[in-house]
Amino acid sequence: MSKQLLKKIGLGALSLGFIGGLAACGNGGSSTAANEEDGKTLTISVDSGYKDYVNEIKTKFEEDNDVKIKLVEKDMFEQLESLALDGPAGKAPDVMMAAYDRIGALGQQGHLAEVKLGNEADYNDTDKAQVTYEDKIYGAPAVIETLVLYYNKDLVDTAPTTFKDLEALAKDERFNFESEEGTNTGFLAKWTDFYYSYGLISGYGGYVFGEDGTDPSEIGLNNAGAVEGITYATDWFQNVWPKGMQDIKSAGDFVNQQFMSNKAAAIIDGPWQAQTYQENDLNYGVSKIPTLNNGESYQPFGGGKGWVVSNYSKNKEVAQKWLDYVTNTENQEKFFEMVNEVPANQAARETAKGTNDELTTAVIEQYETAQAMPNIPEMAEVWTGAENLMFDAGSGRKTPKESADDAVKTISEAIEQKY
Repeated sequence: MSKQLLKKIGLGALSLGFIGGLAACGNGGSSTAANEEDGKTLTISVDSGYKDYVNEIKTKFEEDNDVKIKLVEKDMFEQLESLALDGPAGKAPDVMMAAYDRIGALGQQGHLAEVKLGNEADYNDTDKAQVTYEDKIYGAPAVIETLVLYYNKDLVDTAPTTFKDLEALAKDERFNFESEEGTNTGFLAKWTDFYYSYGLISGYGGYVFGEDGTDPSEIGLNNAGAVEGITYATDWFQNVWPKGMQDIKSAGDFVNQQFMSNKAAAIIDGPWQAQTYQENDLNYGVSKIPTLNNGESYQPFGGGKGWVVSNYSKNKEVAQKWLDYVTNTENQEKFFEMVNEVPANQAARETAKGTNDELTTAVIEQYETAQAMPNIPEMAEVWTGAENLMFDAGSGRKTPKESADDAVKTISEAIEQKY
């Protein structure tokens, strides 16, 4: 998987909370030139990892539409951050890519043009929700991603399928953590990070903004199910895992260190980690995250990227044609072949699954239980308000119910004040 996926979680999942100041480091690409007003040039901005792909498919589009594509290489997040200034100044591209959790806010702010899904039949409801804000569509789904389970094939014969299996690993003496008596690293998950713990909370019945993630007045992170999920995690923090798992900043590094040193048999993480494991010659497998003890699926956030059109573009009609073209089945299959990221197009997704690649299959299967990350502006307050949700409970500073209630209070008050 591309390193762009790591950038997506590092910035995308948090970007709504810091929408004014999370510009990612660029790759040295030049700034975009002014849009051609004659309709003969379509400026497309992409990350460096997608440049070869666009060059591969653009010729047919240029011939069919009597247009020249001008390709700009620029970091996706930097491009999105600069849109508010570059657009009015006539320097923004016509088309770019955007992380799903950025699309709603950018559409609401007037920076993205409303578009149509030319390949609508190839998307399911979750795909459509990723690019929709207040019943308006602001992008075409291109990439899907979500959390998966990694397991060490040298330590376990098959992938764990239930959390009972993971609990059994935590009792295996092979994974006792030598530095802290009575602790175990057989299974690890960075649950101090709300992005990672949400799948557990939602699997037990918690939710962010109502059933479809669009009602900021209905926050279910402290309902009975959510508290049950937090309580379950608290048992791991207090009775199984080393203290390092409670560290909000370094827990992720601890998880990966243990996994790559063969001291953890299974972990929850994202597809962006696969390249690191490959480079370290780790004999790992990938699967869907095991079933929870209540019989429900782990329900993490589903994310990814979509193609979007600048609302400042003079070439919206041609830009719409590009969105239809780049997301058709043939080009999405080519996208998977060249970029090795899971396509959003359902038919292309099945083709990708047919390659029998474990990571691809795991992402696709897990995405079926994933929840579209709310893309309304109020989501920014969730990232901030829930930052200490699991730490407060896991460390014992608060009870699971107190921690959940306090997080929801913080989120609700911030939304009331700012929106």
